[in-house]
Amino acid sequence: MQNEFECEPFTLITPTALMSPVVHGGRAKCLQRLVRLDMPVPKTIALSFRAVYDIAIGVMPDMAEILAPFGPNPLLSVRPSSQDPDWGGPSAILNIGMNDVRHAAMVNDIGEKAATEIYIRFVRSFALHVSRLDPDAFDLPKVADRTALAQILASYEHETDEPFPQDPAVQLAEVLRSMARAWDGTTARLLRQAKGAPADAGLGLVVQAMVLGVGQGECGTGFIQFINSATGLPQITGRYLGQSQARAALGDVEGALYLTKDTRGPSLEEQCPAVFDLLVKAGAVTRAKLREEMQIEFTIENDCLWVLDAVRVPRASRASVRVAVALAEDKIIPREEAVMRVEPTALSALLHRQVDPNAVRDRIVTGIAASPGAASGRIVLTATEAQASAARGEACVLVRRETTPEDIRGMHAAVAVLTMRGGVTSHAAVIGRGLGVPCIVGASDLAIDRKSQALIAPDGRRFAVGDIITVDGTTGDVLVGEPATMEATLDGAFQTLLEWADEFRDIGVRANADTPADAQTARNFAAQGIGLCRTEHMFFDGDRIGVMREMIFAGSSADRRAVLDRLLPMQRMDFKKLFRIMHGQPVCIRLFDPPLHEFLPSGKAGLRDLAEQLALPVHEVTERVAALSEYNPMLGMRGVRLGIAVPEIYEMQVRAIFEATAIITKEGAKIVPEIMIPLVSAMREVELVKAQIEGVAAAVRAEKNVEFTYRLGVMVETPRAALRAEDIAKHASFLSFGTNDLTQMTYGLSRDDAGRFMSAYVKQGVYAEDPFHMLDVEGVGELLSIGAVRGRLGNPNIVLSICGEHGGSRTAIEFCRKQGFDYVSCSPFRVPVARLSAAQLAIAARISKKG
Repeated sequence: MQNEFECEPFTLITPTALMSPVVHGGRAKCLQRLVRLDMPVPKTIALSFRAVYDIAIGVMPDMAEILAPFGPNPLLSVRPSSQDPDWGGPSAILNIGMNDVRHAAMVNDIGEKAATEIYIRFVRSFALHVSRLDPDAFDLPKVADRTALAQILASYEHETDEPFPQDPAVQLAEVLRSMARAWDGTTARLLRQAKGAPADAGLGLVVQAMVLGVGQGECGTGFIQFINSATGLPQITGRYLGQSQARAALGDVEGALYLTKDTRGPSLEEQCPAVFDLLVKAGAVTRAKLREEMQIEFTIENDCLWVLDAVRVPRASRASVRVAVALAEDKIIPREEAVMRVEPTALSALLHRQVDPNAVRDRIVTGIAASPGAASGRIVLTATEAQASAARGEACVLVRRETTPEDIRGMHAAVAVLTMRGGVTSHAAVIGRGLGVPCIVGASDLAIDRKSQALIAPDGRRFAVGDIITVDGTTGDVLVGEPATMEATLDGAFQTLLEWADEFRDIGVRANADTPADAQTARNFAAQGIGLCRTEHMFFDGDRIGVMREMIFAGSSADRRAVLDRLLPMQRMDFKKLFRIMHGQPVCIRLFDPPLHEFLPSGKAGLRDLAEQLALPVHEVTERVAALSEYNPMLGMRGVRLGIAVPEIYEMQVRAIFEATAIITKEGAKIVPEIMIPLVSAMREVELVKAQIEGVAAAVRAEKNVEFTYRLGVMVETPRAALRAEDIAKHASFLSFGTNDLTQMTYGLSRDDAGRFMSAYVKQGVYAEDPFHMLDVEGVGELLSIGAVRGRLGNPNIVLSICGEHGGSRTAIEFCRKQGFDYVSCSPFRVPVARLSAAQLAIAARISKKG
């Protein structure tokens, strides 16, 4: 590829000219492709990035050389040509070269009114965008006559103390200088960086001969595209306005024509059928040869078609998927390219309802976008109110300072969840993603006034219980009222793209699923099994929490077993449903993990209800609850520690797993359950629990007269477990890294409280990104690497995975691929995104290896 510092500062665009998008920009390269396709493109010169940079610092090219190809008295336009069209650039300037002499000549050709209007518009554009003068002094006149022209020329001279430049070379030089400097300005730099451009991104400029679009015969300007931007389905859309210049004139203005025959008004197809046919042919050619759906900007001058530009059709997520698939099905691009063309985030938008991009957004507060999608409902402040609202058939948004396991039923009932505290791995965020419910957490600028039952926004506005708000979990915005939304859209193109992605990816994708509904969603999205089933969530449904509380208050092992015997059939049914839904695919069940206090009430009313349920004095219940409380429960009596201290819980769970396995096996299905021990930090913990599990397995085999197998693994959530993975792996079939807790312990951060200061840390560069949102490959990643290497030393056949909320992110998938992990596991609604990301990474790696 040519070096930008060695190329000519400007190049006439011809089929054979040396031209590259990284030297001259995407627009210049596209124009050359159109020229090669024999499109009627006006004569164009491209200025390189280096030439524009030189202009910005005062080193001007030879204007005479640039103007020479256009002949005497040229009329020109200048447009930006950045490497990526999405990065934008300065506004185009039209009619450069317009002066008194040219005006007089054009009066004879196209009439005084049209010629004068063109001159006035150019003077105004030059004054505002090149000379940067006050817009108030250059309002467009109601009547474009010689008096108005004289006035605007006088205004320019008054504001600048010099007459309007008449030399086309001077005009062009000033335009080039202005556009070059605008690109180098702070505002422009920040805007393009926000769109993904590097800080030092270059700008090219294209100087093109003007086609007036004004004059005798059929004249005008328009644009045409051949797909619907929202759906991607074939459809000719666009506008055409006679006797006009520039696409700015193509809004809903009087006189604009439709392109195709339309009952609402006249069309270009009827008025100029020959030109319309040429445009349709041009669309087919550009699609086939440029391998993309293009939007063509055109001008008609005296019944003659000119193609000014062609750009990639702007499109919604749904359309981007459909277009990529259609191009591959038509053999225009290969399947792997279709997979590479779709942004994974586009799939996320398709899976959930979204706020319409054109809707008015009256923002109440912005928090952390924890679970994508949008939903509107009436404000409720408790889980009980949410359930009552759902029972009445009223959509509601559950608003809490932070959620606890007791809120799960309310979260099921609500259409969206909003919390003041928490981060992307907090309770509300994890459950919201699992349910597919829009969720915003960490909206700390919002306050709850419980006395008046209202929310107080940062600007002082109050929203009472019952008021309708909208949670946009994709952006993190909480909005007033019920703005228009766009429904989720899953179609054949979506499924086809993911099937192609599965052909290319080289790492497994499972789902985190805690309930049969989650499992069915995972199955629908073609997850390759369940990588994490958090069994504790099963105990908060219905009457189960009451039974759990009885177990917690039981005074002896025998009493605990008696209570747990009532939970056993419920757990067995849970696992039977999961096994049947997953139909032979692996199901990894994590044994009970949370501290027991999470199942107990905290308020006085809740304690009184519990005392009544247990037939115990309130003070005795209060004392017992207090005794179970811990200073730091997430580092206390939970996970394997609880399983060893209160072995009856794990005994009941593994019995339920094995009895469900026996039943499914007798039905003729093949199932190998995976049992995972949480929060391990020592090999001896695994030995103790493993012995207990083996005993239960043997007992169930004998009782049911059924042979079955299972796999035992460890959830690596503590730094010590990663460091001691060699010892631990000797007793395990798999190691699954729980990156939520591992990140929390590695950083010494509470994932529920980090949201209070995380944005300040990211802004000041302490962390590149919230480590609970994006896997920290340098710190936490090193522990994962150490754990993987040492785990394989202890057991060469060990299966490795991650199952934290990072599992669906591109960064985590890329890391896991490089480390040779077997699969990632993420929430069900992130499975399609993970499948596509994994495929794109595999394709990119293969391309890089070939290169």
